[in-house]
Amino acid sequence: MRTINLEMLRLGMSSLRLHKLRTMLTALGIIFGVAAVICMLSISETASADELRMIQLLGTQNIVINSVKPEAEIQVSRGNQQMLAYGLTYKDLKVIKETVPHLERVVPMKQVAFSVRHRDRQVETNVFGTTPEFFSTVNTHASRGRVLGPTDESRSRSVCVIGSDIGSLLFGIEDPLGQSLFVNTQNKTASYTIVGILDRVETAGTPRKGVENRNINQDVFIPFAVASKQFGDITARRSSGSREFKKIDLTTLYLAVDTTENVLAVSEVARRTMQLLHEKLDYEIVVPYRTLQLAEKKKKNSQYQLGSIAGISLLVGGIGIMNIMLATVTERTREIGVRRALGAKRRHITIQFLVETAVISMAGGLLGIILGYAGAYIIAHLYNWGDPIVKFWSIGLSFGLSVMIGVFFGMYPAMKAAQLDPIEALRNQ
Repeated sequence: MRTINLEMLRLGMSSLRLHKLRTMLTALGIIFGVAAVICMLSISETASADELRMIQLLGTQNIVINSVKPEAEIQVSRGNQQMLAYGLTYKDLKVIKETVPHLERVVPMKQVAFSVRHRDRQVETNVFGTTPEFFSTVNTHASRGRVLGPTDESRSRSVCVIGSDIGSLLFGIEDPLGQSLFVNTQNKTASYTIVGILDRVETAGTPRKGVENRNINQDVFIPFAVASKQFGDITARRSSGSREFKKIDLTTLYLAVDTTENVLAVSEVARRTMQLLHEKLDYEIVVPYRTLQLAEKKKKNSQYQLGSIAGISLLVGGIGIMNIMLATVTERTREIGVRRALGAKRRHITIQFLVETAVISMAGGLLGIILGYAGAYIIAHLYNWGDPIVKFWSIGLSFGLSVMIGVFFGMYPAMKAAQLDPIEALRNQ
């Protein structure tokens, strides 16, 4: 029995070698089908990974409340100048701390400046005052030096922590640690000593805006107490020849919830609290956990859609195999008749043709895997997504489907070949 099966395999392979071009054309449908499945699923996975990691960096147990400019601008007087007053207040911070349940901590952030300087070099950036808990809340650590500590806050020390890009932009090849930088505003300039450099935030292989809409790699952080005392609540920014004054007590509040299970309930309490405290919608509430759930659902739906579309090409490839194999049966009718006359049984003919379709499907599947990964790599780097993310299950699924489709669509031609009458087959010219 084993000898017969080996003989069937040898005959099948020999037939494929004799018709190399036809074999290659038959396998093309499977090759491109498998490549399409792997490439499309990889593109979906790689593209969505960027968004998912950005959301996860915010912290799935965090709730983020941001100050936003309301549609109806609130104007208050400041001498001869007019400025906008909106956003989060110190009262919001106090009420949320005292009334919202299941909070481990509330971390305020206050933007105070938009540029920093060292000697004659100036860099446009964002300078925030925040408490030491900020870094653990967003899971950010110092690659060198240290982050802000409780003593910096309690003693109002003029120290700062910088993002990974600030060091090279402002200091070049110099070591930033221990150096001083100047925070520039319209009214004053203050000096701060650099005590730490943050880890580089990487998302899907490239630096991204990991914390809300800010690039933490290019931010500067000073103690919250220092920011409040030295800069107050009014910021000014020059743009297009004019200056815009804004009065914002707090730029952002991070609410760290005790468990993930309580995040959605706490976000609803925070929303109702903010509605009571604000007449205008001059804030927004971001719930990374909810956003993460929606993004993951969106990713799965996208994978299902792209996988289904790519699966159609596999089906077309299977139909191509059936078409070619039916033509092969007609072409090899006399050969089949000779084999049957020499004692070959129907199952031997069936096995021989199934071997041919299985080999075509397996070879096409392997080539499709290589082509699919190459396509995913090219597209990922073309759009600066970094290395493509190819899941092993997508490789196994596409390869398994290619073999199953090849065998399934090769079954009918194989059975038709086996059912040929030997005498009629021998008469065929």
